[in-house]
Amino acid sequence: MAAPVNTFKAALKSGRSQIGLWMGLAHPSTAEICASAGFDWLVIDGEHGPSELGDVLAQLRVVQPLTNAVVRPKDDDRAGLKRLLDVGAQTLLVPMIESGDQAREVVRSLMYPPNGVRGVGATLARASGYNTYDDYLTTANEQICLLLQVENRAGLAALDDILTIPEVDGIFIGPADLSADMGFPGQPAHPEVLAAIQGAFDKISAAGKARGILTGSPELAAAYQAAGVEFLAVGSDVGALGGAVRALRATFKP
Repeated sequence: MAAPVNTFKAALKSGRSQIGLWMGLAHPSTAEICASAGFDWLVIDGEHGPSELGDVLAQLRVVQPLTNAVVRPKDDDRAGLKRLLDVGAQTLLVPMIESGDQAREVVRSLMYPPNGVRGVGATLARASGYNTYDDYLTTANEQICLLLQVENRAGLAALDDILTIPEVDGIFIGPADLSADMGFPGQPAHPEVLAAIQGAFDKISAAGKARGILTGSPELAAAYQAAGVEFLAVGSDVGALGGAVRALRATFKP
């Protein structure tokens, strides 16, 4: 048996924006509720959210039967990436990529030899069905979906080089970090930031890679969807819960 087919990787080429939600609460019950809401993909956030390896595993178990799971590690640490793959993550969103060389090292970390240096421990791994997928080692590489976050001026400057890497499936532009790095903290919709994002999107699309972004603005989200942005996150579990409970409370104010 081969590695499970990564349906999200295939969906990025469908021509339809894949609509996603960010999950920062690190709880499988919250993840299960979000996964049943009909989103095309959910981010399990281990960078700014409190998810550790066991939390990621618990969330993968409830999300994967219902929708596509994207895991954001805390950084590009090789050992950390290997462990996420072993517990069953197939799509990784790696933050703060600032050079082509850094991106190539991420690719090496995710791929089994001879394409990379991922440690071979599949007999212990959930990813291999606990050693029941006979062909896992020879098929796992092709099912990995690698999304890289470019979120500052250094990353934008390196984008042309990053886009030459065949194993990179998509580039996610991080508007919050980018706006801060450009001198507009807390202003992800500043005209100069939006212009930089559009310039990056043009390059990504021309290279045949998928474009991704997160926005809490319904207007921007609609514009990005109309433009065919391939993976578009439109909110978070924190924002959705917080907004709903505040609205409910406001209904019953004296």
